[in-house]
Amino acid sequence: MSDAQFAVLDPVAGISGDMVLGALLAAGARSEWLTELPRRLGFRDVRVSIEQVDRCGIQATKGNLTLHGGVQEQRATGYHGRHNHEPDHVPTHNHGTHSRSHDGHRHIGELIELVQRARLSPWVEERAVRAFELLGEAEGRVHGQPSHAVALHEVGAVDAVIDIVGSIEGFEQLGITRIFNRPVAVGSGWVRAAHGTIPVPAPATGILLEGLELSSGGPVTGEATTPTGAVLLRVLSSGPPPARWRAVQGGAWGAGGRNPASYPNALRLIIGLAATEAADIVLLATDLDDLSPEYLEPLREALFQAGALDVQVWATQMKKGRTGFRIETIVSPAGADRVAEALFQHSTTAGIRRQLVERITLSRREIEVRAADGTPVRVKILEGPDGPRVKPEYDDVAALARRTGQPAHEVARDLHNRALQSLCSNKES
Repeated sequence: MSDAQFAVLDPVAGISGDMVLGALLAAGARSEWLTELPRRLGFRDVRVSIEQVDRCGIQATKGNLTLHGGVQEQRATGYHGRHNHEPDHVPTHNHGTHSRSHDGHRHIGELIELVQRARLSPWVEERAVRAFELLGEAEGRVHGQPSHAVALHEVGAVDAVIDIVGSIEGFEQLGITRIFNRPVAVGSGWVRAAHGTIPVPAPATGILLEGLELSSGGPVTGEATTPTGAVLLRVLSSGPPPARWRAVQGGAWGAGGRNPASYPNALRLIIGLAATEAADIVLLATDLDDLSPEYLEPLREALFQAGALDVQVWATQMKKGRTGFRIETIVSPAGADRVAEALFQHSTTAGIRRQLVERITLSRREIEVRAADGTPVRVKILEGPDGPRVKPEYDDVAALARRTGQPAHEVARDLHNRALQSLCSNKES
C-alpha cells in the first residue's frame, strides 16, 4: 500500500487484541503470517485458527487461539482478559498481580525479553516493548509494584504476547505505519476480578486510556475495551484522523468473542487517504521593491524548506513608479507561522498579508514508471473530469535528460506515454 494511506480504528463497540487481529486479516493481512506467528515467538504448542463469523448481521473475521493442552484463549482467567462482554458484567479477569514469578506465571520483564529475542523489525519491536512497559506501569500503579515485577498468568501472558506483537506486525504486513482512531467505547457496569467486583473500566485499563478520546453511551454492558486493546491504541495511534479524508477500504471487521443480538461485537478498521481535493490553507503575500531579483530564488527555496506548498512571484508596479515583486505562498495552517518567519528572515519585507482560504484541487497520486534505460521516475497522476492527467516529475526528467543527453521535452513525452500505458495495463488487470 502507498505511504499516503493510513488506517483508522473505529472502536465503537470497544477494542481488544483479538479484535484488532481479526480486523487486520479482514483488511488483507495474510492468514499464513498469523498462523506462523506463535512458532516465531517460541510458542510451538500454540495454534491459531481463523474463521468468518456473523456479528449482528455483519461478516467479521475472528482469530482463535488454542494453547497447550487444548485450552481455548477465551476461557483464560489471566490478567489479560478477552473481549467477551458477558451480559451480567463481563468475563472474569485477574486484574491483580503477583509480587514474584512462580509456576504458571510470567513477569512483564520476561515478556519484554521474549519480544526482544524474536526476529521482529525495529518498528514492531519498539512498539511491542513499549506496550508491555505501559502494561506493567499501569498494573504497578494500581498495586504498588515495580512495573517489571508484575506477573501474568501463563495463559494470559501467551495470549498477550501474540495479540500485541501480532496487532503491531499486522499493520506492517499491510504496509501501513500511520494509524488513527475514533473515540473509544469503554462499556459500563462491573467486571469480576480476582479480588472482587470492580467498575468498568478496570483500574489498569483506565490508566492505559489516559489521553485517549472516549465515547459515552452505547449498547455495551460490561468491559468493552480490554487492557490490551487500550495499550495497542497507546502505542499505535496518533489520535483522531485528519479533518478531511476519504475511505479507500471501508469495512474490515474483527470479531469479539460473543455475538449479542443488539449490536455488532466487532472492531471496524478503515483504510483511508488524505482528501487533498479540498482543504483549508493559509495564503501569505507581500510586495517588495528593495530586494534584488537575483535573491528571489534563494527566498523561494527557503519558503519551500519551511513548509510552503507553493510559491508564486510576479512583477508589480509599486508607488513612485518603482518596479517590485509580489511574493505569494500557500501553506497548511499548522505550518503558517514557520513560513511567515522564513519570509521575514529571507526577504526585506516589513509586513505580510495573511488569509485563511479553501483550496480545491483534483485528486492526485504518484506512481513510478521505468524510463527506457530502467531508471525509476516519479509521475504525478491527476484524476480530471475527462480522465487521468499525467505529468512526469520535473526534477526526475531533468536529471534523466542530463544523464542521457536527450532533450528534456522528449524525455518527458516518452515518460508520459509510459505512464499512460502503465495505467491502462493496471486497469485491464
